[in-house]
Amino acid sequence: MTDLEIAQKATLRPIREIAGAIGIPEDKLFHYGPYMAKVEGEPPPKRGRLILVTALTPTPAGEGKTTVSIGLTQGLGKLGKRAAVALREPSLGPVFGVKGGATGGGYSQVLPMEEINLHFTGDFHAVTSAVNLLAAMVDNHIHQGNALGIEPRRVEYKRVLDMNDRALRHVVTGLGGPINGVPAESGFEITVASEVMAVMALARTVPELKERLGRIRIGYTFDRKPVYAYQLKANGAMTALLVQALKPNLVQTLEGQPAFVHMGPFANIAHGTNSVRATEMALGYADYVVTEAGFGSDLGAEKFFNVVSRAAGFAPEAVVLVATVRALRYHGGADDYNVPNPEAVKQGLANLAQHAGNIRQHGFDPVIALNHFASDTEEEIELVRAFAREYRLRFAVAEVWAKGGEGGRALAEEVLAALETPGQLQPLYDPNEELKEKIRRIATEVYGAAGVTYTKKARNALRRIERDGCDRLPVVMAKTPASLSDDPKLRGRPGDFTVTVTDLKARCGAGFVVVYMGDVMTMPGLPKVPAAERVDVTEDGRIVGLF
Repeated sequence: MTDLEIAQKATLRPIREIAGAIGIPEDKLFHYGPYMAKVEGEPPPKRGRLILVTALTPTPAGEGKTTVSIGLTQGLGKLGKRAAVALREPSLGPVFGVKGGATGGGYSQVLPMEEINLHFTGDFHAVTSAVNLLAAMVDNHIHQGNALGIEPRRVEYKRVLDMNDRALRHVVTGLGGPINGVPAESGFEITVASEVMAVMALARTVPELKERLGRIRIGYTFDRKPVYAYQLKANGAMTALLVQALKPNLVQTLEGQPAFVHMGPFANIAHGTNSVRATEMALGYADYVVTEAGFGSDLGAEKFFNVVSRAAGFAPEAVVLVATVRALRYHGGADDYNVPNPEAVKQGLANLAQHAGNIRQHGFDPVIALNHFASDTEEEIELVRAFAREYRLRFAVAEVWAKGGEGGRALAEEVLAALETPGQLQPLYDPNEELKEKIRRIATEVYGAAGVTYTKKARNALRRIERDGCDRLPVVMAKTPASLSDDPKLRGRPGDFTVTVTDLKARCGAGFVVVYMGDVMTMPGLPKVPAAERVDVTEDGRIVGLF
């Protein structure tokens, strides 16, 4: 059966029962039908232990971090533990683009699958509206006399759409005469790349949300002074659009564990984790909380350690590193990574070693979770097991796609054993270090680069950030997830390479500087055969083809 067929055959429990099982009072639930709800109010004091799931460098299809995160939560449930999972909300861009749905797979899914993958509780629509409200107010301010002296050519704030649409990357607005505003070059980003999405994922309270939104820099005046959203009196209305969306969403795994699914910044162009508020909510009600950071340890985990944990005040106590035999074949040079190839697996282990080292230098010995696929051979699995023994790392084969929680039991046991001697987070850098030094340390110590080069545009942006006093913020690297380098064609563990910084932007509301490397884009495009072509609706209204 397909993932969707498995999901549609599942029997869901009323969400009030899921909430009640971990002590969430029913009067704190704002219902979206019988199986979805937002959780209102402040979370209880932290009681849970946080487990972070990351991965090696993925193949284009992804290595199943979400599936393993859900399966691990179900596995903890099989062991009688009070566990919850905290995940990002899916973006419609990937859902209709390359990857399809993003709610796990097989017998390790969060439900209701169709609703979560599509409109869900409307959070992303609220973020999209808030972003575009500010963009409209910027243009209107310039059109109505421009009292702040905003230079149209220096407006850096863009509109968004939660869809892959390459035609909107660069646009010209205000055409058609004075009645339609002031002509200016602009563009669209995908919603999950927006600063508002990052703010929503980091803000804990409504006052903090409003304050962070006010700090969003929209551009510069004619005399090169920065202009912020609060100066346009926009952050109050933006907060009004977002106040309901700030509340975490509660759904369930296929086996009935609570799942907090909330917000969704990408890890290749943003900080890549679900909301701090949702994780705090989970930690307040559950004994064990599993969360994931997008893509590999070089992107998602690095940002969780150095950005999210600093902002949130919590850190994981154990880290799971997801690997697949097919990814090891891919990074070992195999042309067809779906065909058994032990020699390629041997070569690909160098990539896994780099990721294990990344996690170790942040204070954790990762548990290696080999996400099992039907094409895996015993010889290939034994190579990964031997790697774990050599590096003195815990190891488990995760058969969660095929067996759900039962297939995650062995991984859950290894994670519980790891928690007996929990890791202690060791951030890679001090935010007060010079911006170029922070970038250098991430590039050389996490990616394995020999050095960093800067384009002229990036050098100018760096000077501007230093002049504005934003250089003492944490760093969010934006690069390809397909390689440890900034070149997606470099598989495995590249050596003797440099990375190129092409641009930098201070996200003052979010509280970090985004560093763009290589050809990374904030508005993806659809592939030649998008996943949308498979999606349809039957005559009785049932959705089909959604992953």
